Amino acid sequence: MAGNARSVPLLRDIARRSYAAQAATAAAPVSPRRDVQVETTVLPSKLVVASVDNNSPVARVSVAFKGGCRYETVHNLGAAHMLRIAGGLTNRNSSYFGLTRNLQQIGASLGTSGDRETVVYTVEGTRDNVEVALQYLADAATKQVFKPWELSDSLPRLRYELATIPVEARTLDLLHKAAFRTGLGNTLFCPKPLVGKHSSETLQHYTRSLLTAGRTAVAAVGLPHGQLVAFAQNLGLDDGAGPASPTRYFGGEIRKEKLSDMAHVAVAAEGASLANQKEALAFAVLRYALGAGPATKWGSSVSPLYKAAAGASGSESFAVSALNVSYSDAGLFGFVASAPAEVAGKVVEAALKQLRAGQAADADVARGKAQLKAELLYALESGHGLLEDLVSQALLLGAVSGPAQLAAAVDAVSSADVAAVSFSPSTLVIPSISFSRLGRELSQHLPRVNFGKP
Repeated sequence: MAGNARSVPLLRDIARRSYAAQAATAAAPVSPRRDVQVETTVLPSKLVVASVDNNSPVARVSVAFKGGCRYETVHNLGAAHMLRIAGGLTNRNSSYFGLTRNLQQIGASLGTSGDRETVVYTVEGTRDNVEVALQYLADAATKQVFKPWELSDSLPRLRYELATIPVEARTLDLLHKAAFRTGLGNTLFCPKPLVGKHSSETLQHYTRSLLTAGRTAVAAVGLPHGQLVAFAQNLGLDDGAGPASPTRYFGGEIRKEKLSDMAHVAVAAEGASLANQKEALAFAVLRYALGAGPATKWGSSVSPLYKAAAGASGSESFAVSALNVSYSDAGLFGFVASAPAEVAGKVVEAALKQLRAGQAADADVARGKAQLKAELLYALESGHGLLEDLVSQALLLGAVSGPAQLAAAVDAVSSADVAAVSFSPSTLVIPSISFSRLGRELSQHLPRVNFGKP
């Protein structure tokens, strides 16, 4: 997982499978200018279309749905992960072989990604061939058939992905489970007992109920807006907003033993949702003010969180970073720490004390704003980053702000705004905690807390 500071979800869990070959022509870097022109259209079906035509030689187009794992039920857990795996299989117009071959012939690639809220189908190709690639993107995103034998053949890939999940990703997955239980608490990954249990009928029902026009956004970089609107109008999706899945913060604790010398700990309390952009941005600034890790490779940090953890770890190596996650209706704020088991308890206790200390100093807030703006603008310099930002804002917010508006919104965050969302001993009394390893020393040193809703 990576912390990507934006006014859209600030932490994204991405699982990806790509198909066909990457385009042979290298894309020109997207202009880092703040005056990027974003065009947005909302169709009568409530489908949102957003684009930036920057004359890039490589066009990138995504069709995104509100179909992530938060919408799974007890009857189809793991369906979103299986949907990502099946992203380039046979559809009603093309076989798996035909889809792959035809995309390779035009130098295009098709990929499927997803997180807790979204499932995204993306095609990349040279600008002169993208019109052909769009046909295959529409087929892959809206005309799935889920042949039983193809699903069976995909199981080794699924097992491989489950076997290679980084321990840090598992820790954050457990944190969401402790915080939300269901909905946003659903795991990003298919539970191992359910591997091979998702039938064609299960996936067809999942897509028919969730992949509707009112839950869809289409975004592109390097494509004229009129062409993208015409493409979106011809997707042929069913109307309707589909089911809602409101999530409530509960708080809790999960401890999982792993045979490792390192302990990975995540602690968080309830944060801000995207519905309150001002508060979400204040939390984003607070994250960088507290410390989002060193700015140089193998370097240290001047942040308060890093200094507090360094004082508790002695000569042992450690890593600690503030955590901020914002979703459409909920959020988490806290920190993630990794350290040897014998000092992990002390590191966590020191970081928790710093989190409870209250508001950040004005100098730290100024540094946090500068780092947040830099992360925003760096991410939007690349075609991939710009497209991901367009997709997230269009789908989850229904409107898109350009780089200039995002930077101005960060500038507008004051120290008082950050102080208003800072935790104090009276407000941070019930965190959610997850562990990927709990050693005897960690059990002895970690303070026990009461759990429930702050």
